[in-house]
Amino acid sequence: MTITAKQSYEFADLPRLMGLMTGDEKHGPAATSTLDALWVLYDRVLRIGAERVGDPERDRFLLSKGHGPMAYYAVLTAKGFVPVEWLPGFGSYDSPLGHHPDRVLVPGAEIGSGSLGHGLPIAVGTALGLRAQGLDEPRVWVLIGDAELDEGSNHEAIAFAGPAGLERLHTVVIDNSSASHARPGGIAARFEAAGWSAATVDGRDHEALHAAFTAPHPGRPRVVVAQVEAKSA
Repeated sequence: MTITAKQSYEFADLPRLMGLMTGDEKHGPAATSTLDALWVLYDRVLRIGAERVGDPERDRFLLSKGHGPMAYYAVLTAKGFVPVEWLPGFGSYDSPLGHHPDRVLVPGAEIGSGSLGHGLPIAVGTALGLRAQGLDEPRVWVLIGDAELDEGSNHEAIAFAGPAGLERLHTVVIDNSSASHARPGGIAARFEAAGWSAATVDGRDHEALHAAFTAPHPGRPRVVVAQVEAKSA
């Protein structure tokens, strides 16, 4: 597995990097909806880098919304995990950059993802595992889509994490109004009912995202609902 040297890219470069990925990509809106949140996390929040992917003290970022990974690959490229030369081969037979990320093939990817509903339960298990090892510094972040909350596995994870006091667990929900089942009071209310600290912000506002990502939440897991434009049909 090759890790490239860190490149000098900014947020404005991400559309160009995404444009290098051609082919029959079916999930463009799923990718672009995550772009701002991913950038703020990797640029300003996550304690991880290409040089420390195996460091036990690193933060863990789990992409559960893995069925539109172009923005994820672009950000990993911008931050030096993935060589830019890989991008044009996206989705091809011999490319490590598949239509769903593979943790064995993609440097920096913590999990293979794309099957809806798995990421948050895995994140809960990861937080528990770190706690059991006495690793108190690493934070666990998982990014999910609002449609994934139609899956019961996520609600079991939500219901467990609050009473378990998983303070190192953070969830980002990208809300592009694609869920099938509405929730009284909105997405954040579901988490708050289970004992989570919650915030709802504009998913395109980098300062609002950063403030929500870094707000203190002692003794409780944290969820940030990032609202973006509704997914078009």
